[in-house]
Amino acid sequence: MIFAVAPMMDWTDRHCRAFHRAFSAHAVLYTEMVTADAVLHGDRGKLLGFSSGEHPVVLQLGGSEPDKLAAAARIGAALGYDAINLNVGCPSDRVQSGRFGACLMREPALVADCVAAMRAAVSIPVTVKHRLGVDEQDPDETLFGFVETVALSGCNTFIVHARKAWLKGLSPKDNREIPPLDYAIVHRLKAARPDLSIHLNGGLETPEDALEAAQGLDGVMLGRAAYHTPEILGRVDRLFGGAQADVDAGTALERYRPYMAERLEDGAPLIAMTRHMLGLFAGRPGARSFRRILSEEARAPGAGLEVLDRAVAAVRPALADAA
Repeated sequence: MIFAVAPMMDWTDRHCRAFHRAFSAHAVLYTEMVTADAVLHGDRGKLLGFSSGEHPVVLQLGGSEPDKLAAAARIGAALGYDAINLNVGCPSDRVQSGRFGACLMREPALVADCVAAMRAAVSIPVTVKHRLGVDEQDPDETLFGFVETVALSGCNTFIVHARKAWLKGLSPKDNREIPPLDYAIVHRLKAARPDLSIHLNGGLETPEDALEAAQGLDGVMLGRAAYHTPEILGRVDRLFGGAQADVDAGTALERYRPYMAERLEDGAPLIAMTRHMLGLFAGRPGARSFRRILSEEARAPGAGLEVLDRAVAAVRPALADAA
């Protein structure tokens, strides 16, 4: 079964992905959603840059114009991404105004055209991440019809966030929490289309939860839980990849340290990397000091790895107890 860390706006940048990779060699990592227009006209180094150690890594695109998405997918493939994913799940107002994201659940034929154009442009897989439906749509009709239509484009991998999206009346945050989860319908989708690769996303808190909820499916994806409590990713390779042991926080930090040093040499500020680490050691003695040191001292101009060392020193007794 495939395990992935979900694409999350403002969170899963290259530094976050490198940090998560320090916990798991098995997990599939995703970029933040990048619009096709941004890929075509923006700073590609900033938007699309990634390290070789991030593989397997997927570029998630947002858009609804087949020609632009095809051109953006071609750029992503040339840069070395392992797959391209189309966002049909984001419910934000900005995304709706651009006619992409979850509102495309209303236009499965257009999504199929977009996927077909991208598949014609690249040789790497093109996948779709989507909701059960939007607003008043009945998922028992919408979900199955959407997948049936898009599958005709040649897409064979669907990552299902098992909630509807309410485009009117709920904020993006509320849309991640209030609409009820329905894992059963995702399993019914797999039963109806065993030929397709169906992955489950939404509301899962641990790798163990994910493994249980996705039995019989082809993959599972964790989002906010993986970000806020990154140490849970240290169990992924044992549960999903056959590793003999888990990866603890101390080991992951040692793995991440060379990446941090390299990025600091390139001019990246320390805070750009440490902001993704604040959930580490949650609930352990010294965790508050760890967060405070990273939040405050990493912002200083010229801050280096000595700040990380001071932060880790605050939780070192807890690390020793866990060893």
